[in-house]
Amino acid sequence: MKIKFKVWLDQNGKAFGNGPLELLKKVEKTGSLRKAAGQMHMSYSKAWHLIQILEGRLGFSLLDKKIGGASGGGSVLTPESKDLMAHYEKFQKEVKESLNRIFKKHFGSSFIISLPHKRGHRRTSQK
Repeated sequence: MKIKFKVWLDQNGKAFGNGPLELLKKVEKTGSLRKAAGQMHMSYSKAWHLIQILEGRLGFSLLDKKIGGASGGGSVLTPESKDLMAHYEKFQKEVKESLNRIFKKHFGSSFIISLPHKRGHRRTSQK
């Protein structure tokens, strides 16, 4: 048995979490919000809308955008965005370590749970 959890930052609604972190990492790698959105199977308009909502909730810009032109435009992360990502990843790592420690304290490594069998019988499972 293992613990599953989701953690995000909230500021009048979801302001940052794993999804935005992944999107920004892909923008950093590709230099393009459009390419990053495509890699996540997300429409560009949805990604753009998400960035606008998050920027409003956070109170700062996540991306510096370059519009079209000969070089084709693109996006780069702002210093604030990079700082947020670094802090969020460290925070998330500590949360995971803490929750795993608490889980182990309460359930140990030999926790036994009885699960109902499909035919009405009970079986015991140990992990």
